[in-house]
Amino acid sequence: MNSKKHFLLAIFSLFTMAIFAQSYQVSGTVTDADNQPLPGVSVTIEGTSRGTTTDFDGKYIIKVESSENLIFSYVGFNDKKLQMDGTKVFNVVLVSGVSLNEVVVIGSRNPNRTAVDTAVPVDIIDITELITAGPQVNLNQILNYVAPSFTSNTQTISDGTDHIDPASLRGLGPDQVLVLINGKRRHNSSLVNVNGTFGRGSVGTDLNAIPAAAIERIEVLRDGAAAQYGSDAIAGVINIVLKRSTNELTLNVTTGAYYSKNSNDQTGGNDGQTTNVSANYGLQLGDKGGFLNFTGDFDVRDPYSRMKEFEGGIFNKYNTIERIANDAGYDITNLLDNDVSDVIQYGNQAGFGLDLGATKSELQDILIADNTTAELTARNQVRSDYNMRVGQSGLRGGRFFANLSLPLNDDGTELYSFVGLSSRKGNSAGFYRLPSQNRTYTPAYINGFLPEINSTITDKSFAVGIKGKVSDWDIDFSNSYGKNEFLYTIGNTFNASMQGASPTTFDAGGFSFAQNTTNLDISKFYEDSMSGVNVAFGAEYRVETYEIYAGELGSYAQFTADGQVITTPSQDPSVDFFDRARPGGSQVFPGFSPANELSRGRSSVAGYLDVEADITESFLLSGAVRYEDYSDFGSTTNIKIATRIKAGENTNIRAAFNTGFRAPSLHQLNFNSTSTIFDQDGNPIEVGTFSNDSRAAKLLGIPQLKEETSRSISAGFTSKMPEAHITLTVDGYWVGIDDRVIYTGRFSGPGTGTELDNLLAQANAGAAAFFANAIDTESRGLDIVITHDAMLGDNAKLKTDLAATFSKTNRVGNIHASQVLIDAGKVDTYFDESSRVYLEEAVPGTKINLSHSLTTDKFNIFLRNVYFGEVTEATTDLDRQQVFGTKVVTDLSFGYKVSESTTITVGANNLFDIEPDRAAIEFSDGGTNRSSGRFDWSRRAQQFGVGGRFLFARLNFVLK
Repeated sequence: MNSKKHFLLAIFSLFTMAIFAQSYQVSGTVTDADNQPLPGVSVTIEGTSRGTTTDFDGKYIIKVESSENLIFSYVGFNDKKLQMDGTKVFNVVLVSGVSLNEVVVIGSRNPNRTAVDTAVPVDIIDITELITAGPQVNLNQILNYVAPSFTSNTQTISDGTDHIDPASLRGLGPDQVLVLINGKRRHNSSLVNVNGTFGRGSVGTDLNAIPAAAIERIEVLRDGAAAQYGSDAIAGVINIVLKRSTNELTLNVTTGAYYSKNSNDQTGGNDGQTTNVSANYGLQLGDKGGFLNFTGDFDVRDPYSRMKEFEGGIFNKYNTIERIANDAGYDITNLLDNDVSDVIQYGNQAGFGLDLGATKSELQDILIADNTTAELTARNQVRSDYNMRVGQSGLRGGRFFANLSLPLNDDGTELYSFVGLSSRKGNSAGFYRLPSQNRTYTPAYINGFLPEINSTITDKSFAVGIKGKVSDWDIDFSNSYGKNEFLYTIGNTFNASMQGASPTTFDAGGFSFAQNTTNLDISKFYEDSMSGVNVAFGAEYRVETYEIYAGELGSYAQFTADGQVITTPSQDPSVDFFDRARPGGSQVFPGFSPANELSRGRSSVAGYLDVEADITESFLLSGAVRYEDYSDFGSTTNIKIATRIKAGENTNIRAAFNTGFRAPSLHQLNFNSTSTIFDQDGNPIEVGTFSNDSRAAKLLGIPQLKEETSRSISAGFTSKMPEAHITLTVDGYWVGIDDRVIYTGRFSGPGTGTELDNLLAQANAGAAAFFANAIDTESRGLDIVITHDAMLGDNAKLKTDLAATFSKTNRVGNIHASQVLIDAGKVDTYFDESSRVYLEEAVPGTKINLSHSLTTDKFNIFLRNVYFGEVTEATTDLDRQQVFGTKVVTDLSFGYKVSESTTITVGANNLFDIEPDRAAIEFSDGGTNRSSGRFDWSRRAQQFGVGGRFLFARLNFVLK
């Protein structure tokens, strides 16, 4: 159960005439405090699996026996329990609140199953409460702080991953979590993570494309569910339930900034200002409970940097000559030719005492020497002028969502739809290109430059369906479509090989992913079979398309000195004064070339059967089987078996076993590109990502990709203590994954003109990497959730939630390397040590969340402490795998209700300005992970980010 849902019971006992132990029919209407009917309210008979739900007019009919209790449960309202006494009409008014006994969409297809009674663990997260009291406004960060099994952090210096945060459940990969909206499959992002972050090599779902203000609740199924929902559901399922409210306008304005001792390059003050404005409004359609709910959302986020000062070399003596010549009005491009007389002239003006007859080769040996200290003084500069932007990227975007339900008759037939549209523009920076590097064409950037990645991310989704009853069977037929597109514009950059002909801005191309899913779901609940049996079956047809778009020529090509595009190994690129080859493509992010451009598609068809039976009132058994066939992989069959035993009136024991699979994404199958990767010391290398059907893959013995397969077991119990108002859940799990897809280490050619060398040269790359089914893994863990609520006096309510997760993932068995790799001694490159750390130790294995919420008629106080476990630096150097210690981050907010419609909240995330452990200054081998002062904190292992204290203020306006 979830740290934000609470089980409040109000007992209304009606004592009248004598109680007769006989069956009879009870009916009535369920409304809210404003006398508005509530459709979909769960009406269950306490202690049994029998129940029903209210129709669009809030009406219900159910057969009961005298002395039985009816439980009325609905999302966002407190439960109500009524004792049956022979009265045949009960009209019920539910009071707004939060309840744990809510009917869930995921984990069970039984329409009456609540989160407390499921055979697998399901968290229910009340988003409305969190966006009112909590400091976080985007969905990834909300879940990161409220759901211990969920991990997501903003990345830095990671290309496109700076703009879309990777997220995981139970420590597994971002692509091993299935995301649903209103129970329908959500499309993935078009971005594949290939830079140095957790989740490297994976493809996740862009949760930040969904405005939090559009969400009523989130259901997190913490158990494998591939047999129920298909590919990706190895770690679990996140179902986002959109708002259904009508005749209510909700407006939130949140603004804040980081007030940290480390703000503004560790000088203090404030930075990273963020503003979010959201509005939600719903219209009532007809008189049968129809609605149309709209949400609009806009936010702007300024970047921040946490780099103090660059400590490495910036200038050499040749840069000094350039400065003196430039100050004299000389065209410094002439310094690059083979006539070195001008170099000697200005070098001697600098006091270098150069031999007038020195050759270029002799000058190169002299002028390569570092001259940073003197040159900084001469240019009236300081080292921090050459800082990178190490921290969050800038973002500006808007989102729109709509949710529609339109009843078509009085028999429950409903037309429904939801649509989403988001657009975000991001800005992040890469490594500073220094004047002394061959990547910097100093006649254009005499002081070097900080290149920028500008992204345009658009996300579109549309779903429509119809559901109703046919001969007592519930039918749901739907189609959902989604597309995510990611385009790159590289600014303040240069193609060094083009020399003076290079522009400073490039269209670098991009990629997109589209998915269309058609579902038919059929189910029926047999009330009179055993103690209730639910039978569900259905089919799914899914079509996916992945595309890569080429950028402009200069964004990817390497040029010769006379401006010709290099297409053959015999051509030489332009060089700098030291005869170092100038790299091609736009600096920081080389564009996609026509050779990368592609459009690939596939389809899959699936069928499933899902049966859930209450064998007795205390014994639940469920089973599911799903067959799925992919056009590019063949077929797979997966099963799930789960059970729940009522060990007492308030205690359930539950367990599940399932098999699962994840088909490699189209991105992993087809992504190919060249990107600039910087190693732990800040040295750049162009790495080409090649597909597994490429010639490079064949030469190295990289096999074709195949599906991941999994087995998982979970067991636990739930316990309610009504008198103490406490609910406890404990669940342990084990997940084994075979043939897990990873992103390999970097393979270099021998440099002797081999075919591999030539292939790398054609890709403008110095090394190659691939996606591969390289390893098997095991994950195990324990999730604990305790919730408590108490009334303090007549109008104060205190809610306390403790949620903890303890997880560990390890590689097991041998690395799945081909004989070619074994013979070449490349197994440790295929799955290198940094890949192991990303998999096993780069995110916290332990996370504990303790939150308190005190609410009265006029004010609320929200206090949350989150414990983050240790993480390890992801590097191939064993001596430098620094372990970063545990931390506790505190959130605190105060809200005051100015009027019935207006609430003002102020507060802080990371109140005490806690920072992760800093990177060690020096290790035993004399090295460091700080990259010459660029990274005082790890960029490869994240707990909660390096932003520090964030202070915010929020205006909440609700008009009914």
